[in-house]
Amino acid sequence: MAIQYLKKGKNEADRAVDDAKVRGVVEDTLKAIEERGDNAVREYSQKFDNYTPKSFKLSADEIDSLVKKVAPQDLEDIKFAQSQIRKFAQAQRDSMQDIEVETMPGVTLGHKNIPVQSVGCYVPGGKFPMVASAHMSIVTASVAKVPRIIACTPPFEGEPNPAVIAAMHLGGAQEIYVIGGIQAVGAMALGTETIDPVDMLVGPGNAYVAEAKRQLFGRVGIDLLAGPTETMVIADETVDAELCATDLLGQAEHGYDSPAVLVTNKQKLAEDTLSEIERILKILPTANTAAVSWEEYGEVILCDSYEEMLNVANDIASEHVQVMTDRDQWFLDNMHSYGALFLGPRTNVSNGDKVIGTNHTLPTKKAGKYTGGLWVGKFLKTHSYQEITTDEAATKIGEYCSRLCMLESFVGHAEQANIRVRRYGGKDIPYGEAAE
Repeated sequence: MAIQYLKKGKNEADRAVDDAKVRGVVEDTLKAIEERGDNAVREYSQKFDNYTPKSFKLSADEIDSLVKKVAPQDLEDIKFAQSQIRKFAQAQRDSMQDIEVETMPGVTLGHKNIPVQSVGCYVPGGKFPMVASAHMSIVTASVAKVPRIIACTPPFEGEPNPAVIAAMHLGGAQEIYVIGGIQAVGAMALGTETIDPVDMLVGPGNAYVAEAKRQLFGRVGIDLLAGPTETMVIADETVDAELCATDLLGQAEHGYDSPAVLVTNKQKLAEDTLSEIERILKILPTANTAAVSWEEYGEVILCDSYEEMLNVANDIASEHVQVMTDRDQWFLDNMHSYGALFLGPRTNVSNGDKVIGTNHTLPTKKAGKYTGGLWVGKFLKTHSYQEITTDEAATKIGEYCSRLCMLESFVGHAEQANIRVRRYGGKDIPYGEAAE
């Protein structure tokens, strides 16, 4: 039996049309921000968020006032989540060591891990206040010791969301702006009259934010292309349809274009999950969003074997992969393309989204085939250095370098080596010839 699709989402051609529309809007918006700075940002904020304060940057007093509005339990929960994320990020940072080695007598090579000097963190929040996204980018950048961390988030229901602002502030953001979407990402990357540009952009967002980061890459660094949420459930008969349906719809509620895919080798589980999804959508408060995502982007894929399930999963390279089978460790050992794995029925994607400590800014649209998610190492640049400390080493390396340069016909390169062979080795090498 070949792979069967019991349900399919939009085809690639339709998705490409959607992507093209997004590209055009983003290109025009970024051009306007580059040309007209704050005025363009203000116009787009009015257009998309109906929000035009005197200043988009929150003052210290405004931040303190917003933090005080957060309920004590909510504040405690935010602090707990940030402590989890900080612990894991610090463990990652501790694994990254500066090194220095002597590869031969007199030749020292090394590298240093140096923080990016300024980072702009985007925290989504137009539809839902994404408190957790503030932890993921800002706290992790703080652990990396980035000197300047700024953050943008859209207004929520017409004003700054206190919990999101509290998370940004507690996480370590030195500048907080209430700006959303393309205009936020563009302002941080390109700079305006009131916002100094950053060296790097990080954080998830909708298709427009992801496309803006893609177009800005090169002008600034980016973490990765983290667009609309994707989730995959890999399951067999060890779990039931209610669990699978709950995990699929739990992520589909993110937006109207959030792919959710079930991969299974059990036809009964596949059919029962389809029925459970219909049942849950009748009682889910966010069904108006989740139902659209499921209708247009949801898929149920029936496979013959675990090996076939593995191949399908690696090919799709989903952002979140929930594995609930009788061989979860086997999937961990053999999966190579994904954002993050969630192993076993006790684990779920929401844990990773909100609190468990791993980062929820993850690759989408098959980017898991060439990159992992946001982590402390994304904020660090590994720079090498070298030093030759003896005449003997300068001579020996110089002779090899001279000959290899001439092999490529780089005479000027060769002379950089030759002059040192002459000076430190006392050898007579005619100008423009290789060392013997």
